[in-house]
Amino acid sequence: MGMLSRKVTCNSHGQDSSYFLGWQEYENNPYDEVKNPQGIIQMGLAENQLSFDLLESWLAKNPDAASFRREGQSIFKELALFQDYHGLPVFKKALVDFMAEIRGNKVTFDPNHIVLTAGATSANETLMFCLAEQGDAFLLPTPYYPGFDRDLKWRTGVETVPIQCTSSNRFQITASALEEAYQQAQRKNLRVKGVLVTNPSNPLGTTMTRNELDLLVNFITDKEIHLISDEIYSGTVFNSPAFVSVMEVLKDRKLEKSEVWERVHTVYSLSKDLGLPGFRVGAIYSNDPIVVAAATKMSSFGLVSSQTQYLLSAMLSDKKFTKEYMSKNHKRLQKQQSKLVAGLEKADIGCLESNAGLFCWVDMRHLLRSDTFEAEMELWKRIVYDVKLNISPGSSCHCSEPGWFRVCFANMSEDTLKLAMQRLKSFVGSITVNDQSHQELKNSRRKFRTKWVFRLSFLSFHDREQDER
Repeated sequence: MGMLSRKVTCNSHGQDSSYFLGWQEYENNPYDEVKNPQGIIQMGLAENQLSFDLLESWLAKNPDAASFRREGQSIFKELALFQDYHGLPVFKKALVDFMAEIRGNKVTFDPNHIVLTAGATSANETLMFCLAEQGDAFLLPTPYYPGFDRDLKWRTGVETVPIQCTSSNRFQITASALEEAYQQAQRKNLRVKGVLVTNPSNPLGTTMTRNELDLLVNFITDKEIHLISDEIYSGTVFNSPAFVSVMEVLKDRKLEKSEVWERVHTVYSLSKDLGLPGFRVGAIYSNDPIVVAAATKMSSFGLVSSQTQYLLSAMLSDKKFTKEYMSKNHKRLQKQQSKLVAGLEKADIGCLESNAGLFCWVDMRHLLRSDTFEAEMELWKRIVYDVKLNISPGSSCHCSEPGWFRVCFANMSEDTLKLAMQRLKSFVGSITVNDQSHQELKNSRRKFRTKWVFRLSFLSFHDREQDER
């Protein structure tokens, strides 16, 4: 091992997290309706598979784009030859226009300020290299995406410090939590270089309030640090309140000419909104020309292929298609999420009310044998190995409260989701907690529910249908 680097032999990648271990178990025994009906159902993968038919329909109607032709003439050679790391101008223009469309055209983006990367993973890591030195710290509100432990820290040497958010206020960021995280970093002799948030949140499935965004802008202004807003789920908002980008907040507060304007950076990707994670299309948007120049040079280590850029530039430039796609995709996400929530309700399980994303933040605290993370892991193992559902435990997302789980719903058919809920209901019905009967458990759970726990009712669903009309 002495012949290898410390990076090769260190254990900081995060691969031993329960988040990744659940994936491994699924891969060893994947559910298949015909070939392996008793296998593990993958509910730990935040992937949008609900609208592929819309993408395939567009491809069928636009064969030139998929076959690399322009006005009937092949441009294969043009795309196959060397392209520099700045990206195709036509694609960058189409991408920023699509980003503006998602945000209701309340903000616009300059294609000269965007850097193309091989997915959001590469975008976030690149920003770490641009904004921080090894040993510096970024503050992240909990719970957060487990992959950040890898994306932000592994190769960069940057540290992360949690901003502890709790269920008492639906896991929203508070001024006191921000300040405590900052002071914690100081006590560890870590220089704080910024805050990173996901909006909409992964794993909460909620959009940040304008109050939270104002709080963040005030905080980074006061501390003279950066803010990274990872907005890769911005196009998945299927219910109110509407998505508000941090760029919209800066614009409304007329901060375009202020110093903070150049310290706010946005990450985007087509992996979630269009369901194209395999295409590896990500982006950094920054108003700091130095960051843009440096990130562009770094992007040579993870480029987006010219073929991919050409195909997607044609798709995103079709405004009739993008409008129709987003509308139908939102309705499908809402329908599938409602089915998950209804299935959880039948199993007497609640979840945080959500309006975005490809998952729900599910409350199973009442199923724990004790209020500990050991009990959470015990429950998680039973769900993975006995119930055969791969879900992500809250501890993998650095949640401060045991018993929360991220459960994905958009990567499967309605029938598979129905089966998953049947399995979970059977499991809950077969167990007792602290010698309570299942009926006593249900009664105590009903008393425990608070107003912020989402409850699916015919009336609320009917109201939402009326709003859509």
